[in-house]
Amino acid sequence: MNFRSLLVALLLVGGFVYVTTNPDSRLRRTLSRGELPSWSEPTVAYSAGLTSDEQNNIDIYKSSKDSVVYITSTVIQRGFFGQTYQSKALGSGFLINADGQILTNNHVVSGSSQVEVTLPDQSNYKAEILDRDQVNDLALIKITPKKKLTFLSLGDSDHIQVGQKVLAIGQPLGLDGTLTVGVISTLHRDIEGENNRKLEGMIQTDAAINQGNSGGPLLDSSGYVIGINTAIYGAGGSGGNIGIGFAMPINRAKTMLETIRTGKRIVPAGPLGVVTRVGYVTGDIAEELHLPSSGGILVDEVHRGSPAESAGLRGSNREVIVGNYRVPVGGDLITAIDGKPVKNQSAITQAISTKHAGDLMTLTIYRDGHTMDVKVTLAAEAGEERF
Repeated sequence: MNFRSLLVALLLVGGFVYVTTNPDSRLRRTLSRGELPSWSEPTVAYSAGLTSDEQNNIDIYKSSKDSVVYITSTVIQRGFFGQTYQSKALGSGFLINADGQILTNNHVVSGSSQVEVTLPDQSNYKAEILDRDQVNDLALIKITPKKKLTFLSLGDSDHIQVGQKVLAIGQPLGLDGTLTVGVISTLHRDIEGENNRKLEGMIQTDAAINQGNSGGPLLDSSGYVIGINTAIYGAGGSGGNIGIGFAMPINRAKTMLETIRTGKRIVPAGPLGVVTRVGYVTGDIAEELHLPSSGGILVDEVHRGSPAESAGLRGSNREVIVGNYRVPVGGDLITAIDGKPVKNQSAITQAISTKHAGDLMTLTIYRDGHTMDVKVTLAAEAGEERF
């Protein structure tokens, strides 16, 4: 049977199914004479029912899309021969209150001479930068609204789970109002951000995120913001989506919001000042190192002049062989932070992300066969640029 005959046969099969359920005698006569109709769709259109998950996607998009804004930042650059020119970068953001405050990424507005915001109704506003946090790649900007604005509610990123559904809205590659859906692939992922600055404790998702999504919201299935879309992993440096995207947990942004709410300058706490090359140890490995099997984070080095040194934390003093590796041991094992058991390598950075410079943090450590509490006074990160 050649291709033309096969095509006719397939069309006839479709026609036959239709005829047996439709009393149209003219169509019956047409097909009985071997003629094909000039159309293939039924006279009555039927709409497939939506699943509950599809309806949830639709509801979240409808309730959230008008709160997602599109940000254009203008940067003055200098050419090879000293001439200056303007370049523009696109990003996303989202309204968090009726006053026109917008959360986005710091790298979306970094170095900008002018920041413009476009709402979904295409109205344009000039924006001012209220605050920014380079450590967590966050920025808070503001427009002066001319009308009533809708805004998103912030969720709690400390209690999200791998496998739960997430939705991203933004303007990937300049395509505004784009919705993508996926799941949380893993938590506490550390990646390298702008200017080789490490971004710690990120949410990894397979919801499609591309250039232009930066600063947009990552939503849970109730429509709460649990993260700010920040970075992607592009295969071969292509910058295209391959199902590995990263979002900054929303709880990291709450320090900035507290600054604005109280009118007081609140400086986020800098690092503790420890090196943890061995990282989180537990179970048999911990027992082999003569540590509690419940585990914790093993301190390898303590930086001079750091909060950790001031508190008296100790680093390793010798090495042992574990398998094929030399492992530095003898340092403190951090088993809990502020009374909460340490469960992963990112526990320290997660705890610090909720602290301010000058805050106390209580570390429960295991040292020389004994458990004790050590209080650490946190400091601002050295050389942190903020305004």
